[in-house]
Amino acid sequence: MFSKFFELVNVIDKNNIQSVDEFLRVYGGESFLNGLYRIHNANDVVKWTEIIRKSFAKYSGKIKVFGFDWLGRNFAVDVERNVVLLFEPGTGEILNIQMDFIDFHNKEITEYHEACLASSFFNEWYETNDHYVLKHNQCAGYKIPLFLNGKDVIENLEVSDMEVYWEIMMPLMNL
Repeated sequence: MFSKFFELVNVIDKNNIQSVDEFLRVYGGESFLNGLYRIHNANDVVKWTEIIRKSFAKYSGKIKVFGFDWLGRNFAVDVERNVVLLFEPGTGEILNIQMDFIDFHNKEITEYHEACLASSFFNEWYETNDHYVLKHNQCAGYKIPLFLNGKDVIENLEVSDMEVYWEIMMPLMNL
């Protein structure tokens, strides 16, 4: 069911995952490709859904957060339309990916990882930072957010606790 995703992240699906719920249960808390993409564990789904709700109030009750990337951007399923949304704290934007959870993993991440995960930018950051693997609660956050004229460059990134990063960005996004 997630064969293309598993191939990209070099995981052997010993569990023969057959549903989204099973994928989240088995891979919740996992990190892939040196921290490029991560899945929230079950306890963090509720916490991050609430954090996203506070930051983007119009999505209250309409999303279920499931994962995040190295920049602290969170991915959620819009439960009304069954499509994946990307919530971006560095720009204050929401991107509509227009794919369901399965296609997001098997098509978007595998074929368009540059667009949805900024993989080349990650590789540059990873090399510059001596192959530092972000801990599960960390992200490479913008020192000066892009929506405040920060530059989209390695020098404008710093390792941050992801929850603290979102708490700092939240009031700035809602100005």
